[in-house]
Amino acid sequence: MEQLEFEGMPRRLYSCTPTRLTTWLDCPRRYRMTYLDRPAPQKGPAWGHNSLGASVHNALAGWWRLPLPRRTPDAAGALLARGWIGEGYADDQQSARYREWARRMVEEYVATLDPADEPTGVERTVATRTDLIAVSGRIDRLDSRVSPAGDTELVVVDYKTGRHVLTVDDARGSLALALYALAASRSLRRDCRRVELHHLPTGQVIAWEHTAESLARHLTRAEDIAGECADADDQMRAGLPPGKQDEVFPPRPSSACGWCDYLRHCEQGRLAATPRKPWEGLTPLA
Repeated sequence: MEQLEFEGMPRRLYSCTPTRLTTWLDCPRRYRMTYLDRPAPQKGPAWGHNSLGASVHNALAGWWRLPLPRRTPDAAGALLARGWIGEGYADDQQSARYREWARRMVEEYVATLDPADEPTGVERTVATRTDLIAVSGRIDRLDSRVSPAGDTELVVVDYKTGRHVLTVDDARGSLALALYALAASRSLRRDCRRVELHHLPTGQVIAWEHTAESLARHLTRAEDIAGECADADDQMRAGLPPGKQDEVFPPRPSSACGWCDYLRHCEQGRLAATPRKPWEGLTPLA
């Protein structure tokens, strides 16, 4: 049942995920099309890099769910091949090439892991709330490790498979990772300040150690963004004439528009960028 609001009552909590918040930051029009428009506009075709990423994530999650004796590199490769998502590629031949590349990548990554080092969570949903927001998200992997001080702490691990070269700024500035760490700490009542990006194509592990202050800053930022989203959502629910929608949900055209799922519905985006082919985001193979 929808929560009723009366004058003088505190505003209901804004329920969100980190992805919802960052979508607003990237482009309020895309936010509207993704979360508010009904019926939702038709998306473009699937992206090859998203299919590859989902295939890898599913294989790694499945590997940790195997009985310990079966957690071998070959088993990870078999899971990848069996669960391969072939959408977004130029043709079957290209899909097969990337499947074999991803299979080797997963096998090499798993070979660096201790199969007996059981994670605290795999694809685990965590959530927390403040006076303003209720935020939730799913963590690729949540490790339990001994800190330099000898304490046991939680570590957020996020798998990356894209072509983008990662830096410490990616880990430090990630709103999602910070919110995951906060939610994990509050849910499990254990310290969680370290976040890691595991870039499988290069084998890099990019880490950042948050402080209580840096996590609080990320949370304040999330609340500020959520406040903007909630105001826009309320106006949409109240009924916006078509001519007023762009005032509340303005487009933010840029070269990134070529990757937008809703480019066909956005004139400003089409003027700002050339549409990308579904396989253009894939890491080039030698």
